[in-house]
Amino acid sequence: MTNLVVSTSHPHQAPGPDGAHAAVSELYGLHWRGLVRLAVLVIDDRQTAEDIVQEAFAQLYRRWPLKESDKALAYLRTIVLNGGRSTLRRRKVARLYSPPHQAPEESAENTALLGEQRLEVQRALQSLPTRAREVLVLRYYLDLPFDEIAQTLGISASTARSTASRALTALTKKLKEAR
Repeated sequence: MTNLVVSTSHPHQAPGPDGAHAAVSELYGLHWRGLVRLAVLVIDDRQTAEDIVQEAFAQLYRRWPLKESDKALAYLRTIVLNGGRSTLRRRKVARLYSPPHQAPEESAENTALLGEQRLEVQRALQSLPTRAREVLVLRYYLDLPFDEIAQTLGISASTARSTASRALTALTKKLKEAR
């Protein structure tokens, strides 16, 4: 597990303005694991997901106190999703300018732990467009209402609902084709 590292200019001085260290540390303890899972579902890479979440907490710490501190978790989710999008864009550009290579096989240990059905769902989910994947993850993994999904992604609630509906249809079709 990655730890949030906060440096101070003086070892006996409380870090950050107005209790940022305590507030962000508490959020970190409560939500780090869930945010990493969110990032993994978006980008399908645990190590990069942990880096994205670490950066999200560092950004929150630098911005503390937020105008609406009760929305810190939504702020973190938005940063994580934006970090995932940036990572996916960088990967896409890198693939355009680098020679193709063979993707590594799933390890036997991973396959045994996750199970074949879960891997099929993950593959189908990864094949969806980014926005569709994000909406499904936020709705069905984090169990967020469409209003909160809309706020997190900067879209309307009706767009979130229609995106979820179309994404579920596409995901179902991909899973049926895989069998």
